[in-house]
Amino acid sequence: MGTYLIIAILAVVFLLALRPTIRHFRGHGGCCGGGGERKPRRKKLDGPKVAEKRISIQGMHCEACQNRVARRLNSMDGVAANVSWRRHQAVVSLSRPVSDEELTAAVTGAGYQVTDIQTREVS
Repeated sequence: MGTYLIIAILAVVFLLALRPTIRHFRGHGGCCGGGGERKPRRKKLDGPKVAEKRISIQGMHCEACQNRVARRLNSMDGVAANVSWRRHQAVVSLSRPVSDEELTAAVTGAGYQVTDIQTREVS
């Protein structure tokens, strides 16, 4: 009887420990120092969209990483970013000319690496 009780207690502890692990691998956990961070508000451009850039980013592992990059890019004037940690990219809409170096500095300042930037002009 005592053995069954110990096995039941261990099973409950195991299941309780498994839940945060599953959340972590789905990108909802607090990896990379995140966890309690709120999702940044979607930023709208002040003026008309003049260009769009697709930034390939290496090093994002979770939603906290995504939020950190989005906040950094959206803090720039004339930039509205939509970041996806699963696709490892940010799609950035621009209302003014912004150099690749400025965007790279913002992403690397957040702690991630830019591997490629593709530009698409809007007519």
